[in-house]
Amino acid sequence: MVTVAAAQFPPIYYNLSGCLDLAVEIIAKAKNENIDLIVFPEAWMPGYPEFAWGILPSTHSEILDSHFLRLYDNSVNLSRDALAPVREAAREHGIVVVLGINERAHEMSASTIYNTSVIIDATGEVLNVHRKLMPTNVERTVWGFGDGRGLNVVETAVGRVGVLQCWENYMPLARTAMYAQNVEIYCAPTGECRDTWLSSMQHIGKEGATFVVSVAPVLRGSDLPADLPARDQLMTAEEDWISTGNGVICSPIGEIVAGPMKSELGFLSASIDLSDVRSARRNLDVVGHYSRPDVFQLKVNRSAVSPVSFED
Repeated sequence: MVTVAAAQFPPIYYNLSGCLDLAVEIIAKAKNENIDLIVFPEAWMPGYPEFAWGILPSTHSEILDSHFLRLYDNSVNLSRDALAPVREAAREHGIVVVLGINERAHEMSASTIYNTSVIIDATGEVLNVHRKLMPTNVERTVWGFGDGRGLNVVETAVGRVGVLQCWENYMPLARTAMYAQNVEIYCAPTGECRDTWLSSMQHIGKEGATFVVSVAPVLRGSDLPADLPARDQLMTAEEDWISTGNGVICSPIGEIVAGPMKSELGFLSASIDLSDVRSARRNLDVVGHYSRPDVFQLKVNRSAVSPVSFED
């Protein structure tokens, strides 16, 4: 048996060092609750950019610039091992961590931020880095487009783990890429808190015959920094929920086994048996005996495409 959990804790908003310290604390708490894998929400470090939805670019360009710069300054540079404290905490406590971050590009176009999920094994090793393929709607004013390099399911201390973020989970071919790699624990960090999301997670559990762990940010007005420009446009009152978490864990036959957990802080956890994946796929294996490769085929391009090249 393996215990998996969605972590519903607000970040130290737009504060990278604060988020790193808090992530270490959360991982230690997870150890005390005998959790083997924890999934953080989409863009948890240093916070989901609520400003993209709440502040109109046509009339508040300067405010948007100030938010973006603050987010950029507190984004994670993986090339400098900025997640070292989290990796060490995962190793110390023997926990697999799926962490949503705002990632500062370390390529030449270093002003770009990506919405990225990192899988860290219980050894502290970073096993996979996945940049969200398609930022949704106004998210495109904040994040760059990812590529296929991170569309990987990886072997961890708790089983085969893969991750797609938010509305990537509405992309049938992206889901199929996960299923085709024998995903056993499908992680779906998101910014989506509506109840329709829950039915999608149940569908994915059934379709992929996989366990699903999903969680959105939890954020109240009081979690926003007091000096945040146009703060009042992102909230109505200090105690009001801006984002409610809505964590859920689903089984390989599409049943909800934990949650939904809405407007609450803490861990939503469940003990799972990976043999249930095999049992479910006896009936339905959409990339195995229930597939039709003579009719349908999927090609995944895992190469990075750069707009600039240099020749000697």
